[in-house]
Amino acid sequence: MRRSAPGVEIIGLGHHAPDRIVTNGEIEARLGLEPGWIKRRTGIDERRFAADDVALSDMAVAAGEMALVDAGIDRDSVALTILATSTPDHLLPPSAPLVAHRLRLASSGGIDMAGACAGFLYALAFAESYARAHGRIVLVIAANILSRRINPAERASAVLFADAAGAAVIAPTEREDAGILGIELAADGSGYDLIKIPKGGSREPFSSATTAADLLMTISDGKAVFVKAVEMMNESAHTALEQAALSTADVDHWIPHQANTRIIEATRHKLGIAPGRVVSSVAHFANSSAATIPLTMSLAASERRYQQGDTLLFTAAGAGLTGGAIVWRW
Repeated sequence: MRRSAPGVEIIGLGHHAPDRIVTNGEIEARLGLEPGWIKRRTGIDERRFAADDVALSDMAVAAGEMALVDAGIDRDSVALTILATSTPDHLLPPSAPLVAHRLRLASSGGIDMAGACAGFLYALAFAESYARAHGRIVLVIAANILSRRINPAERASAVLFADAAGAAVIAPTEREDAGILGIELAADGSGYDLIKIPKGGSREPFSSATTAADLLMTISDGKAVFVKAVEMMNESAHTALEQAALSTADVDHWIPHQANTRIIEATRHKLGIAPGRVVSSVAHFANSSAATIPLTMSLAASERRYQQGDTLLFTAAGAGLTGGAIVWRW
């Protein structure tokens, strides 16, 4: 039996975004919006859409491969693969076992986690606890192909969502101060119906009357989503920082879920975090739900150069409503 580890660290990062770039102009023309409308309201310039022959597992494998190479580890040392996604290859079976197999992780377990936009936070919490308790390595991948869940006629969702994947290798370390310093995972079921795919689950199963629109995402009240998301991220961040005996002034890198610029900025103002400490990719990669935090962290790794001892703050909020915050010591 392996012994527990005093600390946990991120030893590898990876990401993948499809080649196809979809500009605002393309969407604005289709929806009859004036040029610049999307940028002004979301901060998004463009987004990536997967090719028709690409599945969720393909993108997850690409990001996972990059993270494993970055970590430089023996693949047999990976004990668990966690895939945070809302768009698996199939409703059954889960996609994580296939991803682990394709990554040649012969000793790894595999599980999907459906935490919507907060999926990476929940997966990271699970991975950190597992690595710390059992002294073993965990691969966390967050990936989504939301371009196939967008209702192209619904402005609220059509302008925001995209496809991407991000990954992190979580490993035990002898450094006692590394890993999660504070955590607050949140849920608000009163907002359960704000973002949803109406049919295909056990409440409203597939039937002969099911239409294509019934299987696409809908946002019923964008203003309510905005208010609740900002509130959830702000409150959970303060709670997690309090657990860590830190304040927002101690945060070196804030990597929020990349919902849109308005939500990020409203939350930043509430938290009092300086603009230079915000890590963002939303302008060029839009909102890929759970994938946005590891995608952004990996994209920025070469220029941000996270240093040992840096304090990172992750926050997220999304469908369900699910959300939370993690304070991580690099």
